[in-house]
Amino acid sequence: MATNTAPWATQAPTAVLVLADGTVIEGRGLGATGSAVAEVCFNTALTGYQEILTDPSYAGQIVTFTFPHIGNIGTNDEDAEDLNPAAHNGAVGAVFKADITSPSNYRATSDLDHWLKRRGVVAISGIDTRALTALIREKGSPNAVIAHSPDGKFDLEELKARAAGWPGLVGLDLAKEVTSGQSSVWRETPWVWNEGYGEQTAPTMHVVAVDYGVKRSILRIIAGLGAKVTVVPATTSAEDILAMRPDGIFLSNGPGDPAATGEYAVPTIRDLLKTDIPVFGICLGHQMLALALGGKTEKMHQGHHGANHPVKDHTTGKVEIVSMNHGFAVDAKSLPEGVVETHVSLFDGSNCGIALTGRPVFSVQHHPEASPGPQDSHYLFRRFVEAIRARQAEPALAGQ
Repeated sequence: MATNTAPWATQAPTAVLVLADGTVIEGRGLGATGSAVAEVCFNTALTGYQEILTDPSYAGQIVTFTFPHIGNIGTNDEDAEDLNPAAHNGAVGAVFKADITSPSNYRATSDLDHWLKRRGVVAISGIDTRALTALIREKGSPNAVIAHSPDGKFDLEELKARAAGWPGLVGLDLAKEVTSGQSSVWRETPWVWNEGYGEQTAPTMHVVAVDYGVKRSILRIIAGLGAKVTVVPATTSAEDILAMRPDGIFLSNGPGDPAATGEYAVPTIRDLLKTDIPVFGICLGHQMLALALGGKTEKMHQGHHGANHPVKDHTTGKVEIVSMNHGFAVDAKSLPEGVVETHVSLFDGSNCGIALTGRPVFSVQHHPEASPGPQDSHYLFRRFVEAIRARQAEPALAGQ
């Protein structure tokens, strides 16, 4: 057992991060009390901690923030990314280097510590996050238990056994845990400075968004481009989706192993692809589109989590800086004839986008909505909308 106590600690630890290999990292507890078992990853973004922690794609994960000062801007009720904050879909744990700082932002309605408590997120501070990040880079994302007890009493042997016994994300379908319980219509449009969020009241197209763990920012952008957006649960059948007469179909981001979610999602996607309706996928939606087209996915060593990832778009020749959040990837070598690789990571060469030749069907691994992160890839939403409008303009549809 290796015990890693912060050199500046002046009191007994009130939180521990226990890795599956028996490593115990001690620190100060924040957020909710109790414990959670999950996979540990690191995120290199400098901003947007609330958006990161509420992204349903982080379900089943403990996020280590490499940026040392977290909490500066506080939290608010507007920046959560999960559709149902009451369900607390998102990361189950958080790891910080420094203690949470007091908020200093006009939009803040609460400090981060109280917000973490309300959402049930267990957090730890006062540890060497650079060392933990280096460990993840060397050995891969470990399974772990994060525990917070104000009295500093922990059953370390039980926590070690729990961390070692957790099966991990491979084979785990988490989309069912974070998806919407029923269909709903989304009308909110992107935030505007000093105006807040708007509302789409005059849509010119209808997009059905299959919710595997969708982010609000994605729905806002689609609505802001002129769409009525109907959000449907992950298990919705192709028959029910097509009965809604969509002009476009969106396959959302989400957590877990795409192969596991694909057990029920892939047959649905294959049926949807029998139509000529434009399809756009992001993150988990990208991976499952690849599976539906005959490709394969694989677990990554450490995954991609951050807002500074360079990706090249082969269709334009341009390099974009994008937001990433995924622990699985599409195996580009497995893509069949007729499916082309459109985007690639310049960090490790992994696949970041595909398209079906001659069809308005495409997807990307990264998060073009950002939130947080750069907006280099917003054009992908416009590409989706342009495909919808082109189909609407076809003579066979114009008279309907």
